[in-house]
Amino acid sequence: MTELVRAVVVGADRLGNIPELLKVHNIAIRHHISGRDPAHQKKTLQLPSGTDLLILLTDFLGHNVMKTFRAAAQRSGVKVLVCRRSVCCMKRALTQSGYCEACPAEAQSRPVGKKALRFAA
Repeated sequence: MTELVRAVVVGADRLGNIPELLKVHNIAIRHHISGRDPAHQKKTLQLPSGTDLLILLTDFLGHNVMKTFRAAAQRSGVKVLVCRRSVCCMKRALTQSGYCEACPAEAQSRPVGKKALRFAA
């Protein structure tokens, strides 16, 4: 069984269906930060200890907040995933970053559409 990845999500007031999608990819949300607080723009910001992944939701963050969190992740050696707050965008970003679904046998049993077959070839 694969190890659980602990993530900090920055951006958006509500996450909608994103937590369920992350569970499928063996990612647990350790902390969710909206990014609205002016203190989030400080250069000395630290991520919580034990964080493995930082997820930035770009359509709800300002440039300074993103820059601050990226710098904090770089100082901590934490991987950064950047996408919009959309399940489709999140799934695409997770797949491109190498975070596969937790149960590949279940994914193989689902019916595959023509588009999926075309891109798989």
